[in-house]
Amino acid sequence: MFDANAARTPPRVALLLSGGGRSALNLHRAFVESRPRATTALILAHNESHAGVALCRNAGLSVTIIPRALPNLDDAIDRALEAAEVELVCLAGYLRKFRVGNRWHNRVLNMHPALLPDFGGAGMFGLHVHAKVLESGRTESGCTVHLVDDEYDHGNIVLAHRVPVLDGDTQESLAARVFAQECIAYPEAVTQWIEKNLQAKDPLCPSPSS
Repeated sequence: MFDANAARTPPRVALLLSGGGRSALNLHRAFVESRPRATTALILAHNESHAGVALCRNAGLSVTIIPRALPNLDDAIDRALEAAEVELVCLAGYLRKFRVGNRWHNRVLNMHPALLPDFGGAGMFGLHVHAKVLESGRTESGCTVHLVDDEYDHGNIVLAHRVPVLDGDTQESLAARVFAQECIAYPEAVTQWIEKNLQAKDPLCPSPSS
């Protein structure tokens, strides 16, 4: 198997956020620690008011803001990703539907805070997901990293981590237990993507326009 850490050039990853930014910062820290060996090429958000923007900047990271009201927003996102020579896109609490198309096919990962295919789809994010899990009476929840396609929470699953649902759990307590596993699972999924998609003799992916 290809050793991701042996790659001559670390793959360039974009982190897209809409909320608190913890997932983006966790991934960046994993890259810095070579878990896996990758580079944060771009952090992108649509609004300066997102808490994650300040969190990332306070950590010394640059954040690119592309206003959501911008005409042809998907094209603007593509241009920013291409300018940063991004090979993999990681949605890190990103709440807008990302345009995958042919350009980014098999190059976009997302973390969902439940065990897919259950508790997914439009509007299922954050505490909404954990509330539905608790209402269902399930004894187990977790997180799922999946490839992104043109439907919400629909692409092929890369991996999932499971956690128990405990008596007396609230949305917040379950969310905290799930997030602890997200911090482990997302770097693992990126590692798997690198091992599957990059070749030792040529560690860079084909360009997005190929």
